[in-house]
Amino acid sequence: MRLRVLVYNVHGFRAGIARVVEVVARYEPDLALLNETGGRWRLRRFARELGMQATGDPWSPLRRRVKDAVLVRPPWSVRGHRLVRLEPAEWFMPRGALVAEVARDGYGLTSIATHLGLRPAERISHARQLVGLVEQAGHPVVVGGDLNERPDGRAFGMLAERLWDAWLLGGDAAGETFPAAEATARIDVVFVSEGIRVERVLVPADGRVRSASDHRPVVAELTLPEPG
Repeated sequence: MRLRVLVYNVHGFRAGIARVVEVVARYEPDLALLNETGGRWRLRRFARELGMQATGDPWSPLRRRVKDAVLVRPPWSVRGHRLVRLEPAEWFMPRGALVAEVARDGYGLTSIATHLGLRPAERISHARQLVGLVEQAGHPVVVGGDLNERPDGRAFGMLAERLWDAWLLGGDAAGETFPAAEATARIDVVFVSEGIRVERVLVPADGRVRSASDHRPVVAELTLPEPG
């Protein structure tokens, strides 16, 4: 089963929902793992315009939102999801991992959208917690998000020890994603578990991408293992 995954920090849709929709629609992802999705109504509208099902941080009156999201395109569907808050994190900028179980035609996949902290010590702790989530998963796993760290960082390395860095298996041309206007750092990534074959990974860099967000998206073409 082929699966197209898009990972994207959409910067709160500050450049406008329409611009981000235009970028994402070109690639028709089956699965989108997003960061910094802004207000709930923005995420709902974005998903509706793309014809996708969106899953995000459940509402709470007592805590600030973790603005990660998992979106799927039918016939894929979300069978269950949960938010794991990653600690430590600043109160005004909480971090988390949105874990969604997605399925289609007997195929199951654990998808995790995450956004690590700005400080090295935070990121190391967050990466350790993510590894724990991966080890609990009963399906093939795809992890995607903004790590706020280059591949030579310790947190990045911890994840790369447990999962495959998709870019190293199928990346073409430059893989840098930030800043969008003149990217110099590969900090937005796709990781996959053993058994998922990486066919191709690309980072679009045209004018529309440069103006839609402060990050560039990552698009990965994957082949999932047969069920069972």
